Amino acid sequence: MILWADSLLVVCWLPFSCLFVRPVRRSFLFESDPVLPVSRSLVSSLRGAASVSAPSRREARRSETHAALIEGAMRLLSTQGFDATTVDEIAASAGISRRTLFRYFPTKADIVTAWAQNMTDVLTASVESCPADFSPPDIIRTALEAVVPEMAKNRAEAFAFVCLIERTPALLSVSLRKYAGWEDALAVALASRLPASPDQALAARVAARSGIAAFRTALDEWIRLRGRPALVPILRRVLVLQAELLPRLSEDPEWVSRGRPALGGSRARPA
Repeated sequence: MILWADSLLVVCWLPFSCLFVRPVRRSFLFESDPVLPVSRSLVSSLRGAASVSAPSRREARRSETHAALIEGAMRLLSTQGFDATTVDEIAASAGISRRTLFRYFPTKADIVTAWAQNMTDVLTASVESCPADFSPPDIIRTALEAVVPEMAKNRAEAFAFVCLIERTPALLSVSLRKYAGWEDALAVALASRLPASPDQALAARVAARSGIAAFRTALDEWIRLRGRPALVPILRRVLVLQAELLPRLSEDPEWVSRGRPALGGSRARPA
């Protein structure tokens, strides 16, 4: 750009990098000259973009490391045992130092807690996305089934992770907090869909806790069967039993001995 002022030629180059030659005497430029305001605006925008993009990249790397730590730790803890696995081994599995690991998780139990929180987030999202016409049993079944595929990449790992968290005394508090979070999410969703009554909140809590009890029972059965069958059919069978067992037993105490709900809810005679 070429500007004339007081018979003095001032040449300002404005390349794509938004750098320019600042004149020695500012008074030489016209008051309406757009070079300085536009350039400052562009430079400010570039600086702003840099300040936004840099933290985003850092957050992305931190998120990747966080996920790698959880995955590597759960795999090691479930195969070697909670007490036998060292912090150094977990750090090495994620390619970081012991010191860096402690910036993410103060203890090994905190890593398992993070894995459990992921499951809670999945369940909560599933509950919130249930259609308005879903019945309470539909909400409970849908939410609990949504958790299963998120446990691990395959059934073998999922079974190992379940055994770790359900059968390690040091992780009992982690397991209980996880189920408490699930219960809260279910209770809130159910309460908003139950008819208004003095027992509305209590009924929602009872239904939510019953759902969690069904899930834990399904896990116990899955562990007893050494993870050979898929978990979801076991869960569905438990939910059917839960829905039918007490009413039928009150009418017919010998109902269980004569037959049981098979997978899918149909009657099946014992062989």
